[in-house]
Amino acid sequence: MVDENTTTTRLLTLLNVSATKAGKKKWEPYVPAVKLNKRKSVRVMEDENPTAEDTPDVQMGDGDQVQEIAFAKEEMGPEGVYTTDPYEQHFGCNSVHLSEAARLSVDERAWNLQQSSRGRLGPTHESIPEGCDPGPSIMKGDAILDRLKKPSNARKGVPKDQHDLQNDLLSTLSTYRDLYLSSSSWENRKPTREAISLHLLNHITKKRRRVIKNNERISNATKAGNEPPEDIQDQGFTRPSVLILLPFRSSALAWFSALTTHTPSPEYQIENHTRFTSEYGLPSGAIDKLATAEPGTYPHDHVETFKGNVDDNFRVGIKLTRKSVKPFTEFYGCDIIMASPLGLRQSIQKEKNADYLSSIEMLVMDQLDALTMQNWDHVKFILDHLNKLPKEAHDTDFSRTKPWYLDGHSEYLRQSILLSAYETPETRQLYNARLKNVAGKIKTYKRWPPIEVPEGVDQSFLRFECGNPKDETDKRFNYFTTQLLPTILKSAVQSSNTVIFVPSYFDFVRVHNHFRKLSVSFTVLSEYSTNQEISRARQAFFSGQKSFLIVTERFHFYKRYKLRGIRNLVFYGPPDHPQFYSEYLSYPFLDDGVESLDVTCRVLYSKYDWFRLERIAGTEEAIELTKSL
Repeated sequence: MVDENTTTTRLLTLLNVSATKAGKKKWEPYVPAVKLNKRKSVRVMEDENPTAEDTPDVQMGDGDQVQEIAFAKEEMGPEGVYTTDPYEQHFGCNSVHLSEAARLSVDERAWNLQQSSRGRLGPTHESIPEGCDPGPSIMKGDAILDRLKKPSNARKGVPKDQHDLQNDLLSTLSTYRDLYLSSSSWENRKPTREAISLHLLNHITKKRRRVIKNNERISNATKAGNEPPEDIQDQGFTRPSVLILLPFRSSALAWFSALTTHTPSPEYQIENHTRFTSEYGLPSGAIDKLATAEPGTYPHDHVETFKGNVDDNFRVGIKLTRKSVKPFTEFYGCDIIMASPLGLRQSIQKEKNADYLSSIEMLVMDQLDALTMQNWDHVKFILDHLNKLPKEAHDTDFSRTKPWYLDGHSEYLRQSILLSAYETPETRQLYNARLKNVAGKIKTYKRWPPIEVPEGVDQSFLRFECGNPKDETDKRFNYFTTQLLPTILKSAVQSSNTVIFVPSYFDFVRVHNHFRKLSVSFTVLSEYSTNQEISRARQAFFSGQKSFLIVTERFHFYKRYKLRGIRNLVFYGPPDHPQFYSEYLSYPFLDDGVESLDVTCRVLYSKYDWFRLERIAGTEEAIELTKSL
């Protein structure tokens, strides 16, 4: 739980430093700007609109300004208070979900669990803080503004199953609970992105309209000689409220396209569009060999993951106004930050603070399965810096800052949306320990069928006992070196043409060092192997010069080479990607004259390999394999 005394001390320090810092104005309550002409009847706070170009009283004419205020009134009562709108109930000045009891339950991981089914999303597990009533777990319809839904409604030819999926997604997201889609298919990636993008745009638009409406209320109170309303707290410490973490630039381009799907021209102006496409797509004239290859040349998941620009070091801010989308906006002036974990970490370390992440209200993490193949420490680093009190004030108007920001409780209201093709221990730990939304959280689940493998191949699943996950790596290595490997080396058949597939690079280093001590011929392939080393290793193994080939999962994830000369397979642990298992079992048959009886497969596992084992053996069989002996 957040230490209240520490939070108060840090906040007071921030206020004092802000007030006395050279060149900075002292903090004062908000005073509306003097009306100089008819166009300046509303002043949007600098924290929400830091530049003059998209401040409503400067950018809009009288008609536009009246229309924007009218839009705001559609969502509010006459006094400017949302009554039933999910946004206001969750993120309003006085959130209905945030209570001491709810925060205590979340901190103690005291959740009430229940199962349900959500249409096209499938079966789900829902977690609600004990002793709390977050309201209905699904909405009839959605809470999307009609103006934002028009482009989607105008599109024709959308398959019914995709349309139903998007409706179910929006109904679930409108409850502002966390959502973890743990088995997202490639076919549903595009409609899923579009639905989530619409939800994000809806959130940002409602936030802006709330600010505009409160500006009008303050102005009206001042004109009447009255005190400003008490419930005008409508902002965070800094402007960015949405963070989207992605593995590659191609992923960012796809999300940007999804965002602009709901902001079509000529109603919206998309600035720097050519520059964004240039920097996040392939260079002009470049040919994408994955996208242009004949179907079946490369595995479908490999094409979808690596086509386009696969640079994993990027970050970009996107500002949204009522009439434009502006990428390449500096972070403190944008609404959405789209970045890779590596790119954002470098930015934080360079600036020595992450104040622009202090007011994130919506977190989206897409392609978690790909992020786990990168450096997961970058992801943990970013999450450690989310929703913390800023080190500097950044011209924040504290009279307009929501109370739960000042109390250091914003992480209890942040909505997180996680998307992955499958679950791993890292993503499950993220869901269990990092998601603290007091409104609750929802996770989809899937019962996996066994993976298809060539008929007749001898498969053996070898279990080693381990009672503590901290000892798992040592127990696995001990079993491999003292029981499995000596048996293999004693066999004339299995001691040659043998591939050892190692999921973890740290285990790979350990196994590699052990083989160096043995008098056997071997070679290795890892994600750090050069093209020349890869060519030499493949040729040496295929020709029989090397009896063993040790391969990492990340090597296969990035390269996807077909390896010839395999007769025996040893999986040091089940792979995260179930298709890798079937692919390696198919490689022996690339050679002429190979029969199923010529191929052997050994899989080393413990009960802590549940997620990976389930995707290979199937849910039912995995239950049997992990039963206590």
